[in-house]
Amino acid sequence: MRRLPVYFLIDVSESMVGEPIEMVQDGIASIIKDLRTDPYALETVWVSIIAFAGKSQKITPLIELYSFYPPRLPIGGGTSVGRALDFLMTDIDSSIKKTTLEEKGDWKPIIFMFTDGNPTDDVDSAFYRWNQKYRNKTNLVAITLGENADTQILGRITENVLQLKNTDSESFKKFFKWVTASIKTSSTSISNTKQDGLLLAPVTNGYLSKIDLSKIDLTKRLPLKIDDNFAVLLAKCQKTKRHYLIKYQKRVAPSEFKEFNVNTLDYKLSGAYPIDNNYFDLTEGEQNLKMINTSELTGFPICPCCGNQYGFSFCSCGKIICTGEEEVTKCPWCGGEARFSTGDGNFNVTRTRG
Repeated sequence: MRRLPVYFLIDVSESMVGEPIEMVQDGIASIIKDLRTDPYALETVWVSIIAFAGKSQKITPLIELYSFYPPRLPIGGGTSVGRALDFLMTDIDSSIKKTTLEEKGDWKPIIFMFTDGNPTDDVDSAFYRWNQKYRNKTNLVAITLGENADTQILGRITENVLQLKNTDSESFKKFFKWVTASIKTSSTSISNTKQDGLLLAPVTNGYLSKIDLSKIDLTKRLPLKIDDNFAVLLAKCQKTKRHYLIKYQKRVAPSEFKEFNVNTLDYKLSGAYPIDNNYFDLTEGEQNLKMINTSELTGFPICPCCGNQYGFSFCSCGKIICTGEEEVTKCPWCGGEARFSTGDGNFNVTRTRG
């Protein structure tokens, strides 16, 4: 039986921490559950999940639909789209069965790529390799989650770039039903016509839109950068020694001085989230690339690991820790001891790539 490989290439960078990554996990589970009720999909579809942040990791190798169980997705640092594409191409080379004189190989793989941010690596060589050797042999659908990702750069690797405008739970549910319908339609077509092809479900609603790529410069090269749509900070709990991320989302508002016709920019607290040590397995080596001043941040969390009142305390070693009512705090980063107190001054802290 010829397989229809379906890859989910999922952005698990720091900006996805919290509700976004949970909704993607739930969405993958709902896709698998629905596909198992479809006889054509059950007969042909094999599924793989690759997660990417600064580095990439194969979470689930290609496996038949009835044996697939949705895994827990990790979180990592950075959004290395170029490295993710290189990882995917290598996996396609090793996992996809090619046609030989004796038998037919797999059908064209369908790849659903989900991302909510902008690349933080150099994508040019990976994009060139993809377009030269893999683009015509696969069906890639790139979906941006929210309005922060760069749809222009994704148009360099596929003509199917879509945007999920809202990232509330209801929009995510509808979106994953659309993904399921697209897989079912493609699987049915393959089973009936024996022809490769991607048949996406209609986009006829307000929550999902296909990007018009005819009006953008697909040759534009973007510099290596930090995703400025979010400011994410790495911290460590002094009691549990566990790492956590403090996530802020950019917001732009009209200035109170309306006569100057300018906007003000700051980052509002979105939440604080414990992370596992596998965060570092998916994080690109150098994180100390940019600073942000605390005057740009609105809201400070409690520690999500131990509940300490101050989840954003700054040690002299330059790291963020949590503090509570103890007289002397021992920094879990450097081991130094100090007395902490509240203050009104602003200071610079290191942010991750987002």
